[in-house]
Amino acid sequence: MSGTIGRLLTAVLLASAAAAAQSQTSRVPRTSRFHVEEATIADVHRAIQQEQTTCRAIVESYIERARAYNGPCTQLVTRDGAAVPAAAGPVRAGARVSFHTSTTAIASVLPKFEEYAGPPIEFGRMEATSSDPSVQQQYGMVAGIPNAGQINALSTLNVRGERSVSCKAECDRAPSAGSLPASCPAACDAFRRQPDALERAAELDARYGRHPDLRAMPMYCVAFSFKDVYDTSDMRSTGGADVNYAMDAPPQDATVVAELRAKGAIIYAKANLDEYNAGSGDPGGAARATARGYGAGARSTWGGTACNPYDTARETGGSSSGSAAGVAANLVHCSICEETGGSCRQPAWRNDIVALVTTKGLIPYGGAMGADPYLDRAGIQCRTVADAARVLDALKDPQRGYFDPRDIYTALPRGLISAQPYASYAALAPTGAKSKKPLAGMRVGIVREYMVKHAANDRAMSDIVNEEITKVLRDELGAEIVESVDSMYHDDPSIPNMTYTFQRALAEILPLHVPEYLQRSFSVPGYDVTKRDYMVKAAEGLAPWPDSLNMRSANVPGAAASFGYDLARYLLRRGDARVKDWATLNANAKYYSAVRTAAMNNWEHKVDLTSAGMTQNIKMREVLRLVVMNVMRQNTLDVLVNPTTTIPPTRIGFAGQPQINSRPTGRFPTSANMGVPEITVPAGFNAVVYEPRFELNAAKDGYASVANDDTPSTLAIPLPVGMSFWGGPGDEGAIIKAAAAYESATRRRREPTAFGPVRARGTR
Repeated sequence: MSGTIGRLLTAVLLASAAAAAQSQTSRVPRTSRFHVEEATIADVHRAIQQEQTTCRAIVESYIERARAYNGPCTQLVTRDGAAVPAAAGPVRAGARVSFHTSTTAIASVLPKFEEYAGPPIEFGRMEATSSDPSVQQQYGMVAGIPNAGQINALSTLNVRGERSVSCKAECDRAPSAGSLPASCPAACDAFRRQPDALERAAELDARYGRHPDLRAMPMYCVAFSFKDVYDTSDMRSTGGADVNYAMDAPPQDATVVAELRAKGAIIYAKANLDEYNAGSGDPGGAARATARGYGAGARSTWGGTACNPYDTARETGGSSSGSAAGVAANLVHCSICEETGGSCRQPAWRNDIVALVTTKGLIPYGGAMGADPYLDRAGIQCRTVADAARVLDALKDPQRGYFDPRDIYTALPRGLISAQPYASYAALAPTGAKSKKPLAGMRVGIVREYMVKHAANDRAMSDIVNEEITKVLRDELGAEIVESVDSMYHDDPSIPNMTYTFQRALAEILPLHVPEYLQRSFSVPGYDVTKRDYMVKAAEGLAPWPDSLNMRSANVPGAAASFGYDLARYLLRRGDARVKDWATLNANAKYYSAVRTAAMNNWEHKVDLTSAGMTQNIKMREVLRLVVMNVMRQNTLDVLVNPTTTIPPTRIGFAGQPQINSRPTGRFPTSANMGVPEITVPAGFNAVVYEPRFELNAAKDGYASVANDDTPSTLAIPLPVGMSFWGGPGDEGAIIKAAAAYESATRRRREPTAFGPVRARGTR
């Protein structure tokens, strides 16, 4: 622990303890009966009311867990695999981050590297950051470390002295500790007047003791992390980027942060992420990467790479990586995630937790950075369906409801919003009363398009979810199930087919609204699919529909220039004295790879917002929503169900599963482009993985990911599987009910064994 930060943290802890001791209402004994691991919101409230813990003690427990488990879990990929000198990162939970000195040799990642003759490879290296030259971070290629004992899920904790780089150490001194040193920025005097998480918890204890008003504060003492695209006025907010703002804490909370703060939540941490929600790739331009890197993993320049608590050598999936990993490993209670494609739900199932995304616009997004505003959605990650539903209820403002003046998409028709609390749908699922068939009368549609076994790696998870649907949803819970039809998935004779299929709906709806879509290399022998006469016949069922034009291939958004617009708007609204626009952003930033640096420079100069992709996305959302709603109505369906994905988590730094047969590889599955509600829940574990690999191309100037269909690996520690329930706009209640009933009947969630109670770790 660094001297200054260590003294600050110790002083804060002692001061909080003294304040609590002096308060009659805060003299609550801590007992061994309550622990934060796997606790629900109801558990937290019950423990406080029964004097088993205090709000301050809960925050202390999370800080203790962060100190034990929130360190680096990746190492550099170098030419020879030789060790590198020790390097120090930022201070977290009172201790300085220390990076691994061991490295991975490039030949372990890229086969036949001695024959490679392409552009320079960007080997891993340690460098000082732009935000704070005393802090180093990993740049270039990295690889995950098996059994690392750390997951790097939280990039910033709301702990005095370390929650801001602009106002760090003594520049975040508590007002009661005296004036600030003259060297501190002037803005720090106002910033330090905001209590940190420990001080806020102590305030709540002193004011409410064991009698909080849970109707007014339904999130009382629930510790949240927020993906670092949501502004928090009391913590560094940079979208995960290494940007040297004049003041790295923004002047105003994001709407979701403000709502939860008002409802009694502890605004505890910023979650690591794939920088700027993955930053929408490279729009093209004059900038070219000076070196090339390879390997999977969600990563930010300031925070580094988050790792999966079930296997720290594997990725967490999607850009909301640290949000999901932190919830899974009990480093936080719940997290507010974000997805442009699937990056709330995809990290959730990989980390064996619940994620709920709603109809686009229901959860407000004001005060947050986006990758594509038309697609971006806030989401909720918790360990149970009931907790996620309770958080959704808490995000409703008493006056405005879910409407947010800073988010144009929240102007939803009132009829799409449930008149009863969303948590009430979860409460309908009985606990243990299996004979009651809680889903009797509910019709569930299995979406086989998302269960196709494109390669060997899809088989196990597809089969696991299929068994969960038939044995649990149908046989145990009493749901009536029907299945869609896909030429690449076997037709189960024991399950009735949908009488009106997704293919039929696409044939009726797509030609009228987006006829140009049929010009995309689709064909039917004997027909010109691009012409009116074919389209009319196909719509009327008098001509065959292209088999390859299905829900998988149609449900992929086009590239738009929205990221450049949204980040420019965010910077203008933030009003920082130094970082004001794209030019000053890049002038004050560093990026973790040459590819990312080139992309951000190209975004700076992408001033023409016109894009066919945005036009396509608007049109295709209308088409796909109509398709889904017509399929559901014609088949009298209440919800749809499928695996959240069938591809197991990839090893960090190694090859990912390649795209085959329009398979959703994780970014844009199921509900993403449609903006309809979806919830993923833990559905078991899988031990069979076919590891994909990199393969040197014929020209020997590049590598491609190749599927491995021959050699399975049996994992010593199985990896999670997720199942998604989804529907049309406004169907939140139905999907919550189905998910809660399934969760109650199965209890598939398992705490990661390597991240149990801190006391079990001996000297930690």
